[in-house]
Amino acid sequence: MSQLISDVALGFSVAASPSGLLYAFLGVFLGTFVGVLPGIGIMATLAMLLPITYHLETTYALIMLAGIYYGASYGGSTASILMNLPGTATSAVTGLDGYPMAQQGRAGQALFMTAIASFFGSIFGVILLAGFAVPLARVALNFGPQEYVALMALGLIAAAVIGMGRPIRSLAAVLLGLALGLIGLDLNSGVARFTFGQTFLFDGLPLVAVVLGLFGLPEIIANAGRYTMPRVQKTSLHLRDMMPTRDAWRRAARRMARGSGIGGLFGALPGTGGLVATFMSYAVERKVSKHPEEFGKGAIEGVAAPEAANNAAVQSAFIPTLSLGIPGDPVMAIMLGVIMVHGILPGPGLIQSQPDLFWGLIVSFIIGNLMLLVLNLPLVGIWVKLLQIPYNMLFPVIVACLCIGIYSVNYQLLDIVVLAAFGFLGLAMRALNFEVAPLLLGFVLGPMLEEHFRRALIISGGDLTTFVQRPISGTIFALIALLLVWVLGTALWRALRRKRAVTASAPVAGKE
Repeated sequence: MSQLISDVALGFSVAASPSGLLYAFLGVFLGTFVGVLPGIGIMATLAMLLPITYHLETTYALIMLAGIYYGASYGGSTASILMNLPGTATSAVTGLDGYPMAQQGRAGQALFMTAIASFFGSIFGVILLAGFAVPLARVALNFGPQEYVALMALGLIAAAVIGMGRPIRSLAAVLLGLALGLIGLDLNSGVARFTFGQTFLFDGLPLVAVVLGLFGLPEIIANAGRYTMPRVQKTSLHLRDMMPTRDAWRRAARRMARGSGIGGLFGALPGTGGLVATFMSYAVERKVSKHPEEFGKGAIEGVAAPEAANNAAVQSAFIPTLSLGIPGDPVMAIMLGVIMVHGILPGPGLIQSQPDLFWGLIVSFIIGNLMLLVLNLPLVGIWVKLLQIPYNMLFPVIVACLCIGIYSVNYQLLDIVVLAAFGFLGLAMRALNFEVAPLLLGFVLGPMLEEHFRRALIISGGDLTTFVQRPISGTIFALIALLLVWVLGTALWRALRRKRAVTASAPVAGKE
């Protein structure tokens, strides 16, 4: 207990310092500011603001980036409630009942409940992070390369087959990401791979340009093509009118607690994150509700539970990222990339070697979410005014900021070429209904997966059975096999049901 108190005190000395408070405030403010803009989303927001953090000290860069993450998550819900224009699938769930509330003149109550549920879920996720990350890291100190290969394979396959896209296409995106991660110098032989004589590719493709191209440009171009944007629902912005009724508080309290538990569980699992947690929370509440017919028509439970689940998942997603060095979703892959770019080795040794970074980041989550709560309730009026700016005036400014930001990282014009190339790749994948997020996970984890795979083969003398002979890695690979069998079995069962349905509906031969 005394050790925990001293660790938290160390975290407060970092996060509550003038620099820590400044970057936490900038993170939540900029994240909310860009996240409110309709149709941009969390990944595009992080992509656009990522270059700012590359010029900061590692701890403050992560504090700011994390603030951008949960600030953008909250901002996306604002656009979803007021305009029914979600930037992400998670905020789309909030809009299922938030937008009907706005149409009924209760937008203020929906926004207020969103802020409270987000704060409640975030604090729950922080408690999970502080309680489970350190013990998990201690266990992971005994892991060998075989266990890391197994964990990374589980994360990549889970990200591909558990999600909203088609598993085969997501697996193809993962393989493309792994292939792109091979570009650069081979660390063992020093041979240049797939660089085509370009020396700027010896260190691999620039992460910032890849992220900006895949997630920033396609979102902006897709929304720039809209001729009209939905109008903002009018709402009273007085605090008295925004306060939910006593009945609404009673109905939302238990839902926030249950949503936080669901979000904390799914956020810590690889390949799931806030997306699955938010949908699962909404489905559970609708299932257990005594009045399921109210969902989709302005039920306060449909706002409170998904928001709590989403923000709990945001915080608990840091558990495998910080303790094992394995991201469970593309946002955590970006966080991991920032850590590596600053020369810090991610994994279980991070907590022991960089305790100020780890505990400073955890305490900053509490401070940042308090800032988000205090900041957003009085500034709802500003966000409403921001939503009224014509989008055709915003997107040229955003594109210009993207180019300036990417150039400021390495001061190389070729980075802008990489940005454009991956922008077109992102557009093509979007048009062909391919998931982009698994590609980024494959790109970030690819070099680490290769390194541990080759190290395991060197230790075992080239024996591939070493991955299933060790108890932990063998168990993880068994889980991977079960996951693949479950996905294939589900796909076959659905195909058989569709075939039977078609056969049953077809006219019988010889009958009119």
